[in-house]
This record gives sequence, structure tokens and C-alpha cells, in this order.
Amino acid sequence: MDRQWVLKQIDRVIEEGKYKADWASLASHPIPEWYQQKRLGIFLHWGPFSVPAYHDWYARNMYIKGSEEYEHHLQHWGSHKEFGYKDFIPMLTFKDYQPQEWIKLFREAGADYIVPVAEHHDGFQMYESQLSRWNAKEMGPHRDVMGDLLHEAERSGMTLGASSHRVEHWWFFGNGKEFESDIPQEVPRDHLYWPANKEPENQHDLYGQPEPDDEFMTDWLLRSCEIVDRYHPRIFYFDWWIQHQAVKPYLKKFAAYFYNRAEEWGGGIINYKHDAFPFGCAVPDIERGQFAQAKPFLWQSDTSVMRGSWCYSEIPERATYKEPKEAIWDLADVVSKNGRLLLNIGPKPDGTLADKDVEILKAIGAWMKVNDEAIHGTGLWRYAQEGPTEIQEGQFADSKSRDFTSEDIRFTCKGDAVYAIALVCPQDGILRIKSMREADASSLPLFDGAVLDAQILGCDEPVQWKRDAEALTVHFGNYRSDMPVVVKITVD
Repeated sequence: MDRQWVLKQIDRVIEEGKYKADWASLASHPIPEWYQQKRLGIFLHWGPFSVPAYHDWYARNMYIKGSEEYEHHLQHWGSHKEFGYKDFIPMLTFKDYQPQEWIKLFREAGADYIVPVAEHHDGFQMYESQLSRWNAKEMGPHRDVMGDLLHEAERSGMTLGASSHRVEHWWFFGNGKEFESDIPQEVPRDHLYWPANKEPENQHDLYGQPEPDDEFMTDWLLRSCEIVDRYHPRIFYFDWWIQHQAVKPYLKKFAAYFYNRAEEWGGGIINYKHDAFPFGCAVPDIERGQFAQAKPFLWQSDTSVMRGSWCYSEIPERATYKEPKEAIWDLADVVSKNGRLLLNIGPKPDGTLADKDVEILKAIGAWMKVNDEAIHGTGLWRYAQEGPTEIQEGQFADSKSRDFTSEDIRFTCKGDAVYAIALVCPQDGILRIKSMREADASSLPLFDGAVLDAQILGCDEPVQWKRDAEALTVHFGNYRSDMPVVVKITVD
């Protein structure tokens, strides 16, 4: 690739386009209408780190002397000098990869967009690239793994996305220089490990040193724009560390390029963390967490089906899976608060999905087949929630299962329907929806409209209900479920 020619084309697109590389211009970019309808996406963490099957930061941690991963590597793979991270690549075969079957499963689960990791912190590109030979087309699987999946996703009607975690690569392999390993003291530019700089003491220091230099950030910009040009994603997700001040000039240039290019295919949106963008320039994302209350702006929560890893793992303390109902709890809670859920799974190195991943997705699909109308195409009701269980706001809040009760309810609405999603089915068969109780002039602004009917989605039998000053009480009769239950309330 002629890098200088491509850089000139990036500048030309920005110069001729509507959006410029400054925050004021980027803030004028509207959120496309199609994005406002998205509710559930699939995130995929895959790469050479799937081979040791520990977790997705194995590439960094295996080079930290004394760490669990360092000792694990010595025990299972031998000396870091003789067998380094790069040596996992030939074992990433994807020999049994069936992207069409994956997409069928994702669609049946109710997912309407997909965001595979194009490049993780380890620097290995899971797509065909002209910028580096360290990519899945030239090594490992010897196929355009991400491209094949996005092709099938597009055929199925899913909205395409891509995720870049490249910027952390600046320091991801730096620890490997502290002892004798396969990471040389002077790393050639065309090597997977380049540039292997010293890791900042505080990764959240916006001015932490050593800071990314122009050579690295120009390469980052080219890689990001290559993904845009090759795959036309409508959603571009960035992991953290793009908030570093040295990244900002390149981040603005990328955003301007992406927004201008995406105009050609119906508009695009960027997801970000840690206030990397000024508010209003892109869509904020909360990693493994959510907001406690509904927000007037669109946002996203990303989480994984596993508590201790984003990628495929065989380490017992890492490979702790959530129950399917927990994923549905997250979905209901996030959607009720004007968010969307990006749910991650971690494929195996042979290109298959773990049995538990499939089990969870199928369970979500079975629930969505009955209750989809309470999720897709819905909007905010006047209340997002009721019940005693408080949501811990912020990131990394899903390490333990939440202890929801049958009093915990999430609300969405559409047309003349209000959907009350009971996160736990009441075992006594009685659901009391206090937010729908009768109101009078002294209790406004409670809902004061007429309730015409109440029915349980998925229950063929008519249900008895009554509304008084205490609650809208719905009697479930003999109906019970181990999963969340949706009551559709028709109002006037």
C-alpha cells in the first residue's frame, strides 16, 4: 500500500466532506434514524489469544514476570524465548468455521447488529489487510475471517460494525523486554510486536508517558480507515485509551473521515468510552455495566456471556458463564433506559462456538421469539423501572449476579401498549405493578390514562387483572416461568 497516497485521500475526503476534523463539526453529526432502532448486538472477541484459552489480555500478561499467566505459559508452552505469543498464530486455524451458521444463530437470538473485533490489543488483524502481514488472510486461518462473517451478516439484514482496540498496542508487549523472551529490544516496524513501548504507570493518565508518537498514530489512522473502506461498517467501536491526549488529533481526523464516508451508505455512528469524545460527537459505551436511571441520550452497554474473560477460555475461574436470564435482565434494563446491549461471545480457535455460548444464545432466542415486541421498536415509558433492587451504576459492575425479585420491573412502550417486564416471575402468581396504579389529581404525574387490557406474552389463557390505588394487579393463574415475563398493557 502507498501510505502517503492513502493519507492524501483521507485528507481529500475530509476537505470535500460535510464533517471536518474538529469537535464542533463532529458534534453536528446526527445519530442516524436506523441506529435509534437498534437494541441487541453481538460482539466477538477472537484472535491468537483464543489458543491458550486464558483471557484476551494473555498477550500482555504472559510477559509480566511472576504473573499467573507468565507461570501458566512456562508450564504449558515453555520458555518465552522459544515459544512466544506470535507462535500461537499457526494454531488459530478456524478449520471448522461456518459464518453462515453463526449468523443464523445470532439472528434467531434477536440480534440486529454485529461488531466483531477487527484488531485487538495484540495487533493481529482478523481481516485481510494491506498494511501488515500479521493478519488472518496471510497467517493462521488464511482467510478473511471478519470479512466472511460480515458478508453473511449483511446478507441476513444485520447492521455491520467493527471494533478496533489497536491503540493499546503501543505498550501491550513492552513488558517482554524486561527479560529474555522472543520480543527483541529493538522491534522491527514490520513485526507483530512493534513498537513494544514501556507501559505507562497509570494507563488512565490522559498525559501518561511514553505517549504514542506520530509514526504509530499515523499507522493507527491508516488501519482504522482501511477497515472503513474495505468493509463499510455503519458502527465503529473503539476500546479505551483513545482518550489519551496524544491520540485526539488522529481521533478527530478518523471521525471526520468515517462520518463523511458513511454518508455514502446511510450514515454511521462511533461508540467510545471514558469521555474520549466530547459529549454529542459519538455514542457513549459502558463496559460491563449500565446507568442506574433512564437517559435522554442514546447509549450502549457491552458485556460478555462470561464473567472473567472476553475470549474463549478454559480456565475455570475465568470461564464462569452467566445464566441466560442474566443476559435478558441486562437487555431489559438497558433498553428500558434508552440503551442498547452489545453481548459478547468468544469463538474457539478452530472456528466453532463453545457449547455454552450456543446454549445462552438459543435461550435468548426462545425468549425473544415470545417477547420481542417488548424490546425492538419500543421507546421510553414515563418510568423506566420499579422495584427494590438497585443497579450499581458504572463499568465493571457485573462480576456477580444481581439478586432481582418479582417486584423488579422494567418498562418499555410502543403505540397504545406499555410493556412491564417482570425480571422474576412471581411464584405466588400475582404481579403488582405499582407504577400503573390509579392516580388522581393529588398523585400526578402518575399514569392517569385508562387501562383497557393486560395480557401475558406467551400465555394463551386470559388473565384476570384489576387496577386500584395500590397497583395494577395481574393474576398469572397457573402460568409460571424461570425467565423474565412480559405483561402487555393496552392503554387509552
